[in-house]
Amino acid sequence: MTDAVEETTGTQLIEQILQDVSQGNTELLQESLSEYHPAEQAYILESLPPGQRSQVWELVPSEQHGEVLSHMHDEARASIMDDMPVEQIVAAAGEMDVEDLADVLDELPEDVGSSIIDVLEQDYRQRLEMVQSFEEGTVGRLMSHDVVSVRDDVNLGVIMRWLRLHTSLPIQTDALMVIDDDGRYRGKLDVSVLLVSPPDVMVGDVMRTDVDLIKGGADEHDLLAMFERRDLISVAVVDEDNKLIGRIGVDDVLDLMREESERAFLKQAGLDENEDLFARTVPSAKRRGLWLGINLVTVFMAAWVIGQFEEVLDKFVALAVLMPVVASMGGIAGSQTLTLVIRGMALDQITRSNVRWLTWKEVRVGSLNGIVWSLVVALVAYLWFADVAIAIIIGSALILNLLAASLSGITIPLVLKRFGIDPALSGAVVLTTVTDIIGFLSFLGLASLILL
Repeated sequence: MTDAVEETTGTQLIEQILQDVSQGNTELLQESLSEYHPAEQAYILESLPPGQRSQVWELVPSEQHGEVLSHMHDEARASIMDDMPVEQIVAAAGEMDVEDLADVLDELPEDVGSSIIDVLEQDYRQRLEMVQSFEEGTVGRLMSHDVVSVRDDVNLGVIMRWLRLHTSLPIQTDALMVIDDDGRYRGKLDVSVLLVSPPDVMVGDVMRTDVDLIKGGADEHDLLAMFERRDLISVAVVDEDNKLIGRIGVDDVLDLMREESERAFLKQAGLDENEDLFARTVPSAKRRGLWLGINLVTVFMAAWVIGQFEEVLDKFVALAVLMPVVASMGGIAGSQTLTLVIRGMALDQITRSNVRWLTWKEVRVGSLNGIVWSLVVALVAYLWFADVAIAIIIGSALILNLLAASLSGITIPLVLKRFGIDPALSGAVVLTTVTDIIGFLSFLGLASLILL
């Protein structure tokens, strides 16, 4: 069964699940689900329409409920938990890691959350309170409390004997965290060093003190930048007093990178990263309708600009034919700059010191592309309509719009960020409006001046 699981693609897997549900193959489906990792079970559930999702959820082993729910996106998870009895939610919550439970509690009614907290063991509850003390989007919300720590005043033989008492170690354990008697972080003892060094060597003599650490209150973007620049496997998380409170492993960072990628991709379309693909119709329509309305306003703005040049459009049909070329070229040029700038902002590469150089660089790029492609478009327009004036108009308008697009692509995200607006969410809408209006205004304005 395991070999079959490994060879099945995602599409084939969902097709098979849906087929088993429709045919009522309950026993076979339950057996198949037991072969999958909880993360894969979460993927299956998120890929099913509401009716089939409920049926498949009933077949997930109850002891895996907590871990499966922790791997699901917020909205898909809520669709399942809304139909779960309170006692099942409480039982599932008790099986979750502390950091996952903190996220789930934020989504639950206060009375249900209180019921969950009441049944938690004291140690677990204290760790939960620590995680909840950190703001959303900080390292403290991501860190794992499953950390192996040792003191620096013992020898490696003692450490090896102590480790053999454990049945397992936390995933991605590349090193043991070294602390002093007060719990303050001192450094790392690499597992590779521990395995090859004599047992009578003291931890303090072979541990690394020049290692990275991060505050629990640090932004998760700082964490991503640290792992990307320094090729880390794990990093210690400390509080304001430098006491060890947790650990971030590369597996946590990979999850965060995937979420960041999804968030940026979906925000370009005005969507939430936690949106359920198979959510019910009305809630989905409400969310998407907002951005359709915003886009409609911007379209009417561009249409109003076109309407101001009705006279010249009536006399010269060629202008109506060529008009979309200018706006489209500007939109593409602007989106290229916008994408690069948003990426640079996410990686903290853009500062006050280099933004001026970057702006002039984009101006030069826009000017160069504007000149090259204006000549190409002007030639095509002349061969098409045999009119030198129209060729000059569209060539000049294209230069102006590509230059404006390059400037807009760098200034719009910076201005939006200054006002506390996420550029990934609204930058594309603003940019499209600007390039359309400037494109139509320059093209039709020049036509009015030259042809009328």
